[in-house]
Amino acid sequence: MIKEVIIVEGKMDVRAVRRAVAADCIITDGFRLRSSAIKNIRAAYEKRGIIILTDPDTVGARIRTRLTEMFPRARHAFIPVEDATNLGDGDIGIEQASPAAIRAALEKVRTPMDAPAEIFSMADMMQAGLTGTEDAAARRAHLGRRLGLGFANAKTFLRRLNTYGITREEFTSAIEEL
Repeated sequence: MIKEVIIVEGKMDVRAVRRAVAADCIITDGFRLRSSAIKNIRAAYEKRGIIILTDPDTVGARIRTRLTEMFPRARHAFIPVEDATNLGDGDIGIEQASPAAIRAALEKVRTPMDAPAEIFSMADMMQAGLTGTEDAAARRAHLGRRLGLGFANAKTFLRRLNTYGITREEFTSAIEEL
């Protein structure tokens, strides 16, 4: 069983997570984040720790940002958008992810650093073809999968590289794999 409590957006996400791993979950009920949900998340955060696992879409990113502001030492797991998309109707969410994709994301869970290091710069992103090239988005998606950072635009991806303690060696190895 996973020690931390996993924070997800809805009931179907809980079912998907529980098909993949033994874990306790708390539902945010989307972006509403009712006071009762925040109270439960705070209790879990203080007693066991939490892992934020939101949908890889705009709303999921907003929920993650809001939760991170409230719970700065929360851990983060990211499922790549292609692993969380229903090919039939294009619906995106944790509930669409396979148990293997959820386990893979939880194996690469990241903890933000107290003081993010400025190891990487936009120049590193450009040199690695992660911005300013025709295939930059695809390269960021691949690197995000490999490093457990999820997909993001160049600015957000750079912030994640520095916030989640990615080492120069991890980065170089993942780039070479491209």
